Amino acid sequence: MQPIRVLIADDHQHAREGIREILKSDPFFEVVAEAWNGYEAFTYTGKFMPDLILMDINMPDMSGHEATRLIKNEYPYVKIIMVTISDDIADLFEAIKKGAQGYLLKNLSPDVWIEYLRAVSIDEAPLSKELAVHMLREFSTRMPMPGHSPLTSREQEILKQVAKGKTNREISKDLVISENTVKNHLKHIMKKLHLENRVQLTRYACDQGWVK
Repeated sequence: MQPIRVLIADDHQHAREGIREILKSDPFFEVVAEAWNGYEAFTYTGKFMPDLILMDINMPDMSGHEATRLIKNEYPYVKIIMVTISDDIADLFEAIKKGAQGYLLKNLSPDVWIEYLRAVSIDEAPLSKELAVHMLREFSTRMPMPGHSPLTSREQEILKQVAKGKTNREISKDLVISENTVKNHLKHIMKKLHLENRVQLTRYACDQGWVK
């Protein structure tokens, strides 16, 4: 398997060096470029074609949020994880709205980083219960309109499991199907709903009233 190609975007050199050292500990990842602002991150994405971008939020000239929006519009298949010292839930929601796949705090241990980034890279990053609670509070103010879903009963069942924060492996055990079958179902679900990640799937499940 080819290593996951990573672009690091952070305006602080020491932060970039720290992230690079964490990733060097795992051959699963390969750092292909480093950017110091959002505009450079956008430019380097087209030049180096990374699989994954670790994006700081607050950078000069162009913020991480704006860079994420531009990159996802141009290269929707590139995964983006916001990396920051802020645990403000508003920052997290803004990142998700711009298309980011996840959110990492800089003060977390390297082991947590590696475990989480591996999970995101293979589309198995579970949604934490804490984030799920915040999402329910955020979206409950939007008066969701439940309606007819294009999903089959099996797809709805899998989506409900995703919304509970379960990994593909846990879902396969609960529903007594293979992990590969779970992955295939999720691909079909995201294609039907025009969604890109597990956070967006969870929001859909909340809007449908499938998650309490």
